[in-house]
Amino acid sequence: MSPLRGRRGEQRRYPMLSRRVQRLGRDWVCHWNVAQRLFRDGQAFQHMKRAASCFGACYSPLNPWDCPGSCRLPLLWSTQLPSLVQNSSIHLCPATMKAEGDEPCVKRRRHSGDQDICHSPNEKLCTSPSDETSWSPPQPQCKEGSTPEPRGVVKRHWEYFCPQSKKMKVLEEDKPINQDHQDTLEKFDFTVMSYNILSQDLLEDNSHLYRHCQRHVLAWNYRFPNILADIKRLDADVLCLQEVQEDHYRIEIKPSLEALGYHCEYKMRTGRKPDGCTICFKASKFHLLSSNPVEFFRRNIPLLDRDNVGLVVLLQPLFSCKAPSAAICVANTHLLYNPRRGDIKLTQLAMLLAEITSVAMQEDGRFCPLVICGDFNSVPHSPLYNFLREGKLNYEGLPIGKVSGQEQSPRGNRILTIPIWPQSLGISQDCMYEEQQKQLEKERERKETKEASLENSEEVVTVAKRSPTYLHHSFPLSSAYTHYLPDSGTPEVTTCHSRSAVTVDYIFYSAAKENRAAEPGAEHPFDGHLNLLGRLSLVTEKDLWAVNGLPNETISSDHLPLLAKFRLEE
Repeated sequence: MSPLRGRRGEQRRYPMLSRRVQRLGRDWVCHWNVAQRLFRDGQAFQHMKRAASCFGACYSPLNPWDCPGSCRLPLLWSTQLPSLVQNSSIHLCPATMKAEGDEPCVKRRRHSGDQDICHSPNEKLCTSPSDETSWSPPQPQCKEGSTPEPRGVVKRHWEYFCPQSKKMKVLEEDKPINQDHQDTLEKFDFTVMSYNILSQDLLEDNSHLYRHCQRHVLAWNYRFPNILADIKRLDADVLCLQEVQEDHYRIEIKPSLEALGYHCEYKMRTGRKPDGCTICFKASKFHLLSSNPVEFFRRNIPLLDRDNVGLVVLLQPLFSCKAPSAAICVANTHLLYNPRRGDIKLTQLAMLLAEITSVAMQEDGRFCPLVICGDFNSVPHSPLYNFLREGKLNYEGLPIGKVSGQEQSPRGNRILTIPIWPQSLGISQDCMYEEQQKQLEKERERKETKEASLENSEEVVTVAKRSPTYLHHSFPLSSAYTHYLPDSGTPEVTTCHSRSAVTVDYIFYSAAKENRAAEPGAEHPFDGHLNLLGRLSLVTEKDLWAVNGLPNETISSDHLPLLAKFRLEE
């Protein structure tokens, strides 16, 4: 007879037991019922249920006393159930946290008026069948001869641009299109990936950001195979990875990528920070001309006391028939996160741009094509983002916390100082090394003296006197992504964890004139020479929380990989 009885029944059946013993019995029954209910809703039970249904097994209620003999759970399971619930099978959303700031942002009401979103791992969103980007996976159902799709799968399609119609088309597969063979012989096409793979040390140091995750998906020995599988599947020609932990890079990442035909360049963060940035490229497609690490830390400048880094490489395409001497400059960085230190972020960006200017400038004063990837810790259309896109920024009166667009609280309202960084840094407000800028000014004066009217003067770098509150750089940059879904206008996101889901990762490139909107101001010193052929689509915050956010069982970083395909024009 089942011991699960009401209170009065217990008193009648066990009159000699003390009230303390009876209370202990009721508490045990209560805990068992809670654990049983959680286990039934958990992942382990669902997998058991699906497996059994595939083989025609029947399921009875999960009660060790009610199950028939063949379906009864072993006694060992009941003794191990609490640890099973705690360790692997149950996803618990804490009802209370240390402070309001610790609460996952998806459980707080948005200022925009959207309803709160909180999806458990087994929930699914109701979506229209015609919606290309809302793909919360349905509950897996076993069919004969089929395997259920793993949870956490996020379907992303390939968007490519038709050169004839100038319109975007969508392919269901996540692989880039194959160009016409004749075009391939005349043009040089290549793909670039930017991916913050989430350093394991940073994950463990910031565990409060991953409370929504099941424990086993956060282990490095679980995450790395998934990350490597993504890299293999997307098969980019150039990889720009951030948060690459040094010991993992040395022991696993670099050997694995070299086995795939990549040559790897790495720059570790300064100080005691164990991760860094790497640029890897297919040795069958590029030749390395130079590799130039950039350290943002300066011991004698209090503003630059952070250990972020960048990496700039110059690559020569191996199959560019018309321009055998052509080169492509690729840069990768991970800027400071702190939303309230826009002064540091702008200075780090200026240092990276100064190194890019030095590397990408050719003998005739023009720049080679440029691709800049990274985690910029800035949202679209923030002042820092606009500075990259437009090449200029007037920061007079700009609050320090508004530079990156991340800070929503009243903190960080101190106004940026003029100038932002000291002269001792050796970088001008044109984001060039002072020595290089002086040489360019002398060269310009010499040419103006020798030839008063030069027809191609717009092809030479010109440096004009500007207000001390203006920052400027010489690159006509476009973003490979528009940051909003084309149909609905819903914001895309590149990162998602318990506190935020936003876009902070980008692929910027020097667009050819026909792909770049006319911009006011002076002519740029070069034509970008890069045409965007296509990109791997991004998704919305709602899409990611439908699969329990990031990381999850199939996506093993809190960032999504970005992938774009370019054509080098003559």
